[in-house]
Amino acid sequence: MSHDPTVNAGDIARLAGVGRAAVSNWRRRHDDFPQPIGGTANQPLFSLRQVESWLRRYGKSYQVSLGDRVWQRLKAAGDLRLGELVAQAGALLTRASAAASDGAGSRDDLPGARDPRVAGELEPELAELVLELGEQHGARAAYEFLCERYLEAHSRQLSITREDVAALMVRLVSADGATLFDPACGVGTLLLSPAGAARVLGQELSETSAAIAAARLRLRGLAARVVAGDAMRHDGFAGERADAVVCDPPFNERAWGYEELTGDPRWEYGLPPRGEPELAWVQHCLTHVKPRGLVAILMPPAAASRKAGRRIRANLLRAGALRAVVALPGSDLWLLRRPAAGDRPPSEVLILDATADLSVVEPAWQAYLEERSDQTVRIIDLLADEVDMTPARHQRRDDLGRAFAEARDRFLAATAVPPDLKVLEQPLDQPATTLGDLIKEGLVSTSQAPPKMAADGGDVPVLTADDVFTGGAPSGSTTVQQGLVAIRPGDVVASYSAVRVMEDGAGAVLGPHLTLYRVDGRRLDPDFLAGFLRAAGGRVTTGSSRFDVRRTRLPRLSLKEQKAYGEAFRQLAVLDDAIRETSTLGQTLIRLGLDGLADGHLHPPAHGAQ
Repeated sequence: MSHDPTVNAGDIARLAGVGRAAVSNWRRRHDDFPQPIGGTANQPLFSLRQVESWLRRYGKSYQVSLGDRVWQRLKAAGDLRLGELVAQAGALLTRASAAASDGAGSRDDLPGARDPRVAGELEPELAELVLELGEQHGARAAYEFLCERYLEAHSRQLSITREDVAALMVRLVSADGATLFDPACGVGTLLLSPAGAARVLGQELSETSAAIAAARLRLRGLAARVVAGDAMRHDGFAGERADAVVCDPPFNERAWGYEELTGDPRWEYGLPPRGEPELAWVQHCLTHVKPRGLVAILMPPAAASRKAGRRIRANLLRAGALRAVVALPGSDLWLLRRPAAGDRPPSEVLILDATADLSVVEPAWQAYLEERSDQTVRIIDLLADEVDMTPARHQRRDDLGRAFAEARDRFLAATAVPPDLKVLEQPLDQPATTLGDLIKEGLVSTSQAPPKMAADGGDVPVLTADDVFTGGAPSGSTTVQQGLVAIRPGDVVASYSAVRVMEDGAGAVLGPHLTLYRVDGRRLDPDFLAGFLRAAGGRVTTGSSRFDVRRTRLPRLSLKEQKAYGEAFRQLAVLDDAIRETSTLGQTLIRLGLDGLADGHLHPPAHGAQ
């Protein structure tokens, strides 16, 4: 392990108590500011000791806490080993906590306890710092600090359930003294929520994440057993049933084991189609809950209506297993109850839209359990139709009316003002240049992704052509490989149909079929360049397939004049995004209006009313 801890710009800002912009200014204005010793062009890493020395030299107040020192020492090993070291720190703190409690607890249930890749010893100096941190703040608080930093550093690689959603899921299905099971527990987020659970069980594909989860649970005093492995192919709890199950499974995972598991006894409600892995997780959860026990599982919204899953949804409803579908921000929550022999299946299912307010879920679920809910849909009606359980399709009258009013307000608010441009009688006669000349002069450099790069799997976020067109966050992913192009703020990224100035690199790399233009900001404004690229692209017709973008003409202007053009181009880009947004909102508004008028949820104003 390197003995020279590193920090990024955000770390330096936190240590010095300033904003990230101040750190950028220091780097730009002070020639003696420490040079990066690692990282990437977009996320450089600096020597902590050199930064400390520079801050002292310039009289900048700073404070490096013990927690920060431990974290920077862990980070010094690099991203590939960071999770492993965090897991080892958890194992160390767990052992120390157990020893302090008179030997209570054991290391035996920690995943990979005998595997040196996970439970190997930290190097002595770092181990002493970890133990000192635990003594200073308590083992649990110390480890949660390290886990918080780890999750923050890997927010794009790790899928973490929102804390409020996790707590809600546990409250809906679990009771004091119960055994709670999560078959896709990640770093333990859902299992950390129950206050009165007698025992918690978890399985996680990643051995590192499983070790972190186990340490977090043990340090909270929970009786926990966590195993590592593929829950679909290698069920670590075969034959075991908990009082309640919670799960936030991976979505759209096509390689879930369809071929190997065709005859698996878990498919009580039907063999899940290859493209419906979430329905495999639903049945896996039901297998591991006691009769009349409850399951709360997050599902992609499309799972409520996809044609391929219709038969399984119908079977779940007929058996009385599927009891509720609740729309949440970004996902649906399915609530299920394992039928017991002799139980009479319910005649209705709860379907609820809680995207705007999670607080409505618990009272609605309680009302349903007490058979006094007015937000239910008859199961016989669902079975007679497409078994479409999408909450938006089954809104109550006041819900649909409110949705229409909210959509109308968003539509009216989604406006942008075009730039106030002066109309000239004659076009300006300005000296011009081309993009090719700017590249030759060193004002612009261009980059493209590696030729055979794929963007459909891996740990590195990728900006795709669709992201450039929609203005969305990087949605692709790839593996670490040579030739990847890191995106920086201010880069101009162009596809065949769109051009975008990046406001935040967000740790992403350039995707296939894109070209990146990086400008010398001291002499060229990126919005100025992007505007003329957009204009050139808009003039390209079908018969202009051989158009050479390097021939794009731009006027030769001072940087101040470029920025004026750039601001006008930026306003037009904002207007373009607003028009696209209003188009989408308009379609939603029309659909809600048609549905509401057709089924009596909405009514037109009286004739002649003002």
